[in-house]
Amino acid sequence: MQQEIEQLFDNKPERYLAEHFALFSRFKAALNAGDIRAAEPDGSQSIGWRVNGWVKKGILLGFRLGSIVDMSIDTNRLPFLDKSTYPVRRVTPEDGVRIVPGGSSIRDGCYIGKGVTCMPPMYINAGAYVGDGTMVDSHALVGSCAQVGKNCHISAASQIGGVLEPVGALPVIIEDDVLIGGNCGVYEGTVVKKGAVLGTGTILNRSTPLYDLVRAEVYRATDDAPLVVPEGAVLVAGSRAVTSGPGKEWGISIYTPIIVKYRDEKTGAKIQLEDLLR
Repeated sequence: MQQEIEQLFDNKPERYLAEHFALFSRFKAALNAGDIRAAEPDGSQSIGWRVNGWVKKGILLGFRLGSIVDMSIDTNRLPFLDKSTYPVRRVTPEDGVRIVPGGSSIRDGCYIGKGVTCMPPMYINAGAYVGDGTMVDSHALVGSCAQVGKNCHISAASQIGGVLEPVGALPVIIEDDVLIGGNCGVYEGTVVKKGAVLGTGTILNRSTPLYDLVRAEVYRATDDAPLVVPEGAVLVAGSRAVTSGPGKEWGISIYTPIIVKYRDEKTGAKIQLEDLLR
């Protein structure tokens, strides 16, 4: 499948034939099943993950193949118009996924694990991977190609940014047992390692350094690697003073995320999800 997808992506035909749509249908089914992923764990890589550029090419190919169609339940009252290749993902009771009534959407072409809970309204985009037992809370977004592990909690109004283009860029990675607090944002290929906790309002991206008060380290993204949040780190939104120019004179500080501790039994007890809700 990889060779066929890359061939079709790199050599656009004059028109797409039935065989091309059949190829994309097989590709999308593999995404839904979790058999292929935009990125996957790889112990040989320094950050523990590698991007699968050909899978991202296949997702982009779907937009080329599709035409805009009416997907509305009621065209006059609530119109929905989108690419024919990316309807809402079909979910059955056998999938073991809870989609609580209230306006959530999961786009076709993404993996949703057993025991995932979707609180309305939330959105999961094509190419995403959401592991078993994870909760995606109200007004949360899981972007295209973002990878979210098992037993995570993506709290209300948080955004897990996707990275679809360029195809060689690593998407945002959220490993197992991570808590993303309310109104957080994780963007631009950031990797959040296992068991980390992001306090309310924490923003992570390539341009903002992460200060570790426990280990006296500063973590930054580079041209060759994304920002990586250490395993078990507990982050909060902080600030650092401007030390020169008018900013210093005016007493201005700018935002920065800060690691204030590493996860322990006390932290785990505070953030434990209620089993009754699952």
